[in-house]
Amino acid sequence: MSEQAPLKLDEAELRGLLDGRWANVRERARDVIRGEEFAPVYGLSVEEHRARTLKQLMALNGTGMPAYGFPESVGGADDVGASVVAFEMLVADMSLMVKMGVQFGLFGGAVKALGTDEHHQRYLPDIMSVELPGCFAMTETGHGSDVQSLGTTATYDPDTEEFVVRTPDEHARKDYIGNAARDGRMAVVFAQLRTPDGDGGLVEHGVHALMVPIRDGEGRPMPGVTIEDCGHKAGLNGVDNGRLWFDDVRVPRTDLLNRYGDVAADGTYSSPIENPNRRFFTMLGTLIRGRISVAGGAGSATKAALAIAVRYADTRRQFTRPATDSQPEQEVRILDYLAHQRKLLPALARTYGLHFAQEELVTRLHELSRSEERDEHAQRELESRAAGLKAVATWHATETIQTCREACGGAGYLSENRIPQLKADSDIFTTFEGDNTVLLQQLTKGLLTNFKDSFGDLDQLGLAKFMAGKVFETVIERTAAIPLIDRLIDASPGRGEEASLYNRGWQLELLEDREKHIIEGLAGRLRRSRKDGSDAFDVFNQAQDHVLAAGRAHMDRVVLEAFVAGIDRCGDKPTAKLLNRLCDLYVLSVIEEDRAWFLEHERLSTARAKAVTQAVNDLCQGLRPYAVQLVEAFGLRDEWLAAPIALGAEQRRQGE
Repeated sequence: MSEQAPLKLDEAELRGLLDGRWANVRERARDVIRGEEFAPVYGLSVEEHRARTLKQLMALNGTGMPAYGFPESVGGADDVGASVVAFEMLVADMSLMVKMGVQFGLFGGAVKALGTDEHHQRYLPDIMSVELPGCFAMTETGHGSDVQSLGTTATYDPDTEEFVVRTPDEHARKDYIGNAARDGRMAVVFAQLRTPDGDGGLVEHGVHALMVPIRDGEGRPMPGVTIEDCGHKAGLNGVDNGRLWFDDVRVPRTDLLNRYGDVAADGTYSSPIENPNRRFFTMLGTLIRGRISVAGGAGSATKAALAIAVRYADTRRQFTRPATDSQPEQEVRILDYLAHQRKLLPALARTYGLHFAQEELVTRLHELSRSEERDEHAQRELESRAAGLKAVATWHATETIQTCREACGGAGYLSENRIPQLKADSDIFTTFEGDNTVLLQQLTKGLLTNFKDSFGDLDQLGLAKFMAGKVFETVIERTAAIPLIDRLIDASPGRGEEASLYNRGWQLELLEDREKHIIEGLAGRLRRSRKDGSDAFDVFNQAQDHVLAAGRAHMDRVVLEAFVAGIDRCGDKPTAKLLNRLCDLYVLSVIEEDRAWFLEHERLSTARAKAVTQAVNDLCQGLRPYAVQLVEAFGLRDEWLAAPIALGAEQRRQGE
């Protein structure tokens, strides 16, 4: 790559581009999440942290943030996209971020999505004001990701017009439930709904959700409800996770959240969706906001860690550069070392790409939430994309925050410098709202054409049975900016050696080709195994490495397309040029990471693979002068970062 001329970055343009459609929500958060009440703290006891987080949650009432995602009919703003963006902005204390997500996103969101207007009027105003703190009681000890197999039961009693909610065994206890251990008074409980069949038996209707009181006004457990504290965690100790058991707890028939399934007074069950599997996945699909929010929250933690590490690396000096004719002897800033640039700058480039991909996902969620007609294909596509992005964004957060900790040396290990808390608080993001490995498998299933309209089981056995005898095809579906992506690929010189490594069309086509090849290989592998008469479960189980590779390849392409579309929206040419260099670093570092695949499958020659590594080096060095500006564009307030090493302590130590 030739010597690059310096660029004049338009910081306002870049901030506006990153703030995106909901810039007003981000600015509002910057204005109101201020002062001692919201400042990052460390060293609190569990009880102190929980009390502080509840107080912070209550303080959000005056900001308008709790109302974003709720209907106008109950005083909300009916802006789902704004609710996700507001969640992302609470990086000053991620316990508050998660507590807000539990109260307004999961608990309130379930009432909104699964309840009717009667439930909305009865519950949502008090949920928004936190007069009714609540829980989202889905996860069970024995059934974490396998929601369809939950063990809790809700059996209808027509004599009293009540549901009897029961925990039949220890496998079915509700586990890791936010707000349960201390503050929650009511829970949305997911349970297997059962009604009498008229002959002394029961009819199973699958998983439904009910409103179940768990504490009285004095904070005591309700009769039949047992509550246990999960105890101290590695992070997020401001969130009171607990366990719940129900011993024949009775709730009125009208507390069934009955948008997708209702029980009449006489016990007759009805639903607007006849197919039970389709009904289950439709209900689950309405709760997708939580998964999308987790991806965004992970992104915020990543940005905060990078902002701290990059600022520190720009000021910290280590080892002496010998004097030359033009330069005196001096210690070197560690960000001037290529090895340090390679630690931080490819991660920064990927963070930008994931930011644009998250923005697209939130926009799609928002648009579908406002659509009068339910688009099944679009909804399934949203769910698949949310599964994939949540997985790659949270894995990226875990890896990058650890890299930032190491990049800051011993200073990065000090609690006062925030990175240890960001690491501890965000680590669980890889697990909750769906285990990442399971989510990536879910995404890959959607990439095989014949699964697109299936509402079959998500478990491996159900999937393997469905696969039997089917024809597998692959389909590459573009994401945003389809005409732009098509135009770039059409203009590319192909995948040959003559194409410039920096040609965007070549890059797009290369990642698209890898994805298609991996998915076609997976389909062929499954097909061959079934023809050999292998056990259906074993077939899929033995292909899981291939399944996960397909999901990762798909998301690499999706993120690149989102990055390209984001740059296309930039109105300032020098800023767009800089973002193009950052995008080059993202895609070429992805290719470098997987160069073994590209070499094995003859997509790159040995010489070309070496050229990719050299290009990554060149890009890191070329982007180094802009690194601080690129992290400052995230718009995270200094008081949210609250790390002395990022706020001038190192300069003062050096006497600068």
